[in-house]
Amino acid sequence: MTAVKDIFQLIDSQLKEDPSRADGIVAVYQFNLSGADPGVYQVVLRPDAGFVVEGEQETADCTLSMDSDDFKKMVDGELNGTEAFMSGRLRIDGDMGLALRLQEVLAAYNSANQ
Repeated sequence: MTAVKDIFQLIDSQLKEDPSRADGIVAVYQFNLSGADPGVYQVVLRPDAGFVVEGEQETADCTLSMDSDDFKKMVDGELNGTEAFMSGRLRIDGDMGLALRLQEVLAAYNSANQ
């Protein structure tokens, strides 16, 4: 199974290659991942750039806390974000509207991974 760090590196390279993938979202998403492959990552989206940082470097607009295995399933499209939230496998703090647009951001990973 792909390491979480590799997933975020791929998202980072896709956003740097084509910032329009973030579809005009200006936000900082923070992922607090627990479990077998833990870590804290931020996806930073600006009007002219998008990138990923490891650790808590910016003030997050939307924080998502979940198990690293569930995160991998979510980016691979095996776990629906809404279902994960409703079943308690995903906790969201901050801007709920941004959380709903997360799938667009993760699509940058999915299209690169095809």
